Amino acid sequence: MAVWDDVVGQERVHAQLAAAARDADARVTAEARRERPPDASKMTHAWLFTGPPGSGRSTAARAFAAALHCTSPDRALGGEPGCGFCDGCHTTLVGTHADVEVIRTDLLSIGVKDTRELVRRAQLSPAGGRWQVIILEDADRLTEGAGNVLLKAVEEPAPRTVWLLCAPSIEDVLPTIRSRCRHLTLRTPPVEAVADVLIRRDGIEPDVAMSAARATQGHIGRARRLATDERARARRATVLKMPLRVEDIGGCLKAAQELIDAAAEDANQVAEEVDVKETEDMKAALGASAGGRMPRGTAGAMKELEDRQKRRKTRSQRDSLDLALTDLTGFYRDVLALQMGSEVALANLDVRDALDRIARASTPEGTLRRIEAVVACRQALDSNVAPLLAVEAMTVALRAG
Repeated sequence: MAVWDDVVGQERVHAQLAAAARDADARVTAEARRERPPDASKMTHAWLFTGPPGSGRSTAARAFAAALHCTSPDRALGGEPGCGFCDGCHTTLVGTHADVEVIRTDLLSIGVKDTRELVRRAQLSPAGGRWQVIILEDADRLTEGAGNVLLKAVEEPAPRTVWLLCAPSIEDVLPTIRSRCRHLTLRTPPVEAVADVLIRRDGIEPDVAMSAARATQGHIGRARRLATDERARARRATVLKMPLRVEDIGGCLKAAQELIDAAAEDANQVAEEVDVKETEDMKAALGASAGGRMPRGTAGAMKELEDRQKRRKTRSQRDSLDLALTDLTGFYRDVLALQMGSEVALANLDVRDALDRIARASTPEGTLRRIEAVVACRQALDSNVAPLLAVEAMTVALRAG
């Protein structure tokens, strides 16, 4: 199976990346034979992948990295790089290739210190003789200082280094950086294409796959989680009941508190899976005694780890809230479609009774105001407003309509 098979619904992007991979392969082959590389090339040293959440930005970047490292003998016969079976493709896709560095963060931002280390890595020559590929999945989370550090590396790259930056939109990246990258825009994949991937790659039953793909409106990662995780389905069902529970102020405040508690529970579960092992590993590395007593001079390192875990927990809670608000927006989008008599496919067919009830009891203008209230809540959370206050304001606005 070719590395491009998971780049779902992105035919134009696939074509551009495949052409660049062919030119890159021709360049590497020519240099290995001490021949002159082709003059014209679709390959460049820096790429920026943008697109809505779930469009597959990082998947496309990984597929491109695999194609750059493809060593399939079929290439000599005119085959396209990215076979998916050779050592270069396989190790890149599973994350063990020595010349492919994938950077993602579970914190709120990527700072200067981490970026300097990344830039240092980018100056090294590739161990395998082909390309040093740096995939930065959260380029939108670079602080301004970190972006300025990265700019120098993108501006004057090492000869065999390729930067693959991923962000939701081009505006999320510093103008000085994006002006030095080749920009590729991904679209939300069709629901049918996402369902096909879930069936083909994950062995999910067709009905379940289609329901999950439709409910998430083509978001591949969320669709996979919804189809495979019972807890995620239960959490979504709870969120979609909220519009029926905000009939009085007491119901608004209770629904808001339950949403915050659910997000906190999600964050705690993530922390339980990671923090304990991380702390024990740190203590062992610092030479803690059998009774747990830490050597002198190690308090700073432990405090830094605790701060990191706290920031990660904050981001996990925000991500969980954002996911719930996305589901809520989708609910009111379906309500508006019913009110306007639109023929657009509904995302939440499993709660059609609730959709009909809300649609009959309100007006399109009121539904738009409710969608605006959800959007305002997301913006407030991005501005570090206390989560409970932001969600309470939203639920009261949902009641008012």
